[in-house]
Amino acid sequence: MNQAQSAGLSLRLAEFVTRTPTEALPGSALDAAARVVLDATGVMRAASALAPEVLPFIDLARDGGAGAASILGTAHATRAPLAALANGAMAHALDYEDAFDGAPLHPNASLVPAALALAQAHRPVHGREFLAAIAIGCEVSCRIALSLRQRLEVGGWYPPPILGAFGAVAGAARIAGFSPRQLLDAWSMLLLQNSCAGEIKHDRDTVIRAVREAFPAQVAVQAAQLARRGVRGFDAPLEGRDGFFRLFASNHYDAHGLFEGLGQRWHIERLSFKPWPSCRGTHAAIECALRLREQVSAREIREIRIEGGVVHRMLAEPLEAKRRPQTAIDAKFSLPFTVATAFVTGRVDLDSFAVPALGHGDVLSIAQRCSFALREEWDPDNAVSGAVQITLVDGRVLRHEVPDPLGSPGRPLDASALIAKFVDCAGRAQQPLAAKQATVLAGRILSLADEPDSGAVIAT
Repeated sequence: MNQAQSAGLSLRLAEFVTRTPTEALPGSALDAAARVVLDATGVMRAASALAPEVLPFIDLARDGGAGAASILGTAHATRAPLAALANGAMAHALDYEDAFDGAPLHPNASLVPAALALAQAHRPVHGREFLAAIAIGCEVSCRIALSLRQRLEVGGWYPPPILGAFGAVAGAARIAGFSPRQLLDAWSMLLLQNSCAGEIKHDRDTVIRAVREAFPAQVAVQAAQLARRGVRGFDAPLEGRDGFFRLFASNHYDAHGLFEGLGQRWHIERLSFKPWPSCRGTHAAIECALRLREQVSAREIREIRIEGGVVHRMLAEPLEAKRRPQTAIDAKFSLPFTVATAFVTGRVDLDSFAVPALGHGDVLSIAQRCSFALREEWDPDNAVSGAVQITLVDGRVLRHEVPDPLGSPGRPLDASALIAKFVDCAGRAQQPLAAKQATVLAGRILSLADEPDSGAVIAT
């Protein structure tokens, strides 16, 4: 990318974030943001009790003393950076949050915790303003991700938390009422701390992959608080000589694509919401397995071939480790385990990844029969496509392919499904909500644009 072509890129994006009037956002984008908040806060509540990996983060946040920012799913509140840390750890711990299939990316997993912490800690933020912050922050992450012409994995990075962090800072800037200069300062301080090593994909015992969003959520809040106090950053944190694009993608990016249709097309309207609590890349295969299960029983299966694109390799290799995952998050990133679970139990839900389920003998037996086949012709547009072919003990071969899995923009979960998901998740929290109470709260969140204090509603 010629630097002359991209000069002023950071400032232009900062001006979009800070100067776009809330009234300029279409109602469809605000409605999509409300669905994001509903889904994200429900998942965080459930993780407070179901994901033991988050407990050290909750404990650390509580040790920081009392404050105005809630740790969702618990009875505790603390200072904003620590609440963002704890809620960020919970945002991805169950791998149940929304996804942007086009990148792929989880643009709101650090954004919602950061925006919520600031909205509660500083001043009441009207629901419309809060939803605008979410929509604009999501837009920043999605557009930066789509502008890359070299995958971050080439440099050994793990993209979702790194890319999502820029949107988290943008959302925080909206909540804080920043000028473009202050946002540049905050992005600069983010750049000094923004990292996620790809090694988290390769160690089967680590749980860091589950809680990874804790770090960008906390950094986003701290960067915003320091920028508010006048810490001066760089003029070009994104396109500068040694800025983000140079450091993470060897300057292979498309500035034109970053701005084309900006403010006219909203990527928050193109998110996928998960019907199953596992990596989005497993969903097509899960759907295939559930459909094939209608025709045969698990005991009739001799072998299973799961087909996917390049991105699916991390969900299938090394194959022996993926057939017998040791942790919940590794199981959620395993095509053999999730497909076997679907075949054996007929469901993939939050209980499917509890400790007892990881040792389910019948599931592990079917997982041992799974193999992976790369579909080299599948490009990034097929990032979430999948196919499953089963060979039965009697020699018959059955096959099913899903190009566009359930929950995508083309096959969305409706409001009733999202509310049911929220009610289930909220009922599993450390401080659970009764179904009636959770249903009422879900309605208020979906109508957040009418609420004068968004933080108070979300933390109910």
